[in-house]
Amino acid sequence: MISLIQRIIVIFIFGSLVLSCGSSRKKNTKKYPPREAVVMPSKGNTKTAELPKVSEKTKSPTITSTSHYIEVYKNIAMKEMQDYGIPASITLAQGILESGSGKGRLAVQANNHFGIKCHGWKGGKIYHDDDKNQECFRKYRSAETSFKDHSEFLSGRSRYANLFKLRKSDYKGWAKGLRKAGYATDKRYPQKLISLIETYNLDDYDRMVLKDKYVPVVTQPQSKNSVNLKTHTVIEGDTLYSISRRYGLSIETIQSLNNLRDSTINVGQVLKLKSNYNQ
Repeated sequence: MISLIQRIIVIFIFGSLVLSCGSSRKKNTKKYPPREAVVMPSKGNTKTAELPKVSEKTKSPTITSTSHYIEVYKNIAMKEMQDYGIPASITLAQGILESGSGKGRLAVQANNHFGIKCHGWKGGKIYHDDDKNQECFRKYRSAETSFKDHSEFLSGRSRYANLFKLRKSDYKGWAKGLRKAGYATDKRYPQKLISLIETYNLDDYDRMVLKDKYVPVVTQPQSKNSVNLKTHTVIEGDTLYSISRRYGLSIETIQSLNNLRDSTINVGQVLKLKSNYNQ
């Protein structure tokens, strides 16, 4: 027979064993696949989920030379000629002259290739010294927009109406007409445009647009023994030596014609050039 004391001891031992097993039971460490984490942007972090930006050409490309400028914008100029009737040669020459072949401040910072001032403009603006200090000029989203606005500017104002009565191949008439209508205050403006057109053969683009409708303008022949004076507008990279080689003249002749004391010339300067006497 088991005594009462022995029963108590057995019960105590059994209870201890039960408690020991319960306390040593391991926790369930089974790993379940984690739910997809949701990344919430913290304060100040607004770039967590950027939307793709719309590709838009808003800046003029970096131009390395006048020839490069012509190559970049010739197709736009010809398109504007088809749409508005302005000679591509005139558009390109004005762009080269007004923008410094795309390197001027207005062209680089405002895509303004033609020096068009605000004149009631409601778009972006830039201020630049011209005839007066800090004058208001138009600012464009792209160079293409500047070319189009140039076409609309000329075709939409009555003071330029006489230009559109000229032949589209008459770049000399257009150059003189722009100055007469008040586009520029520089008295040499027509000569500068004509010089650029003839130096770079920009009238070839007029011919490409007009094709069989192209009619060359006949100039009045000069009288005998008269001197045929040409001009050259100085562009970046020009020297008196390079100009003399191009036209077959001596440096001394160019200096004499233009009252130059030394070989210093400036971009945009118009030089007189003497060719052979007409016989």
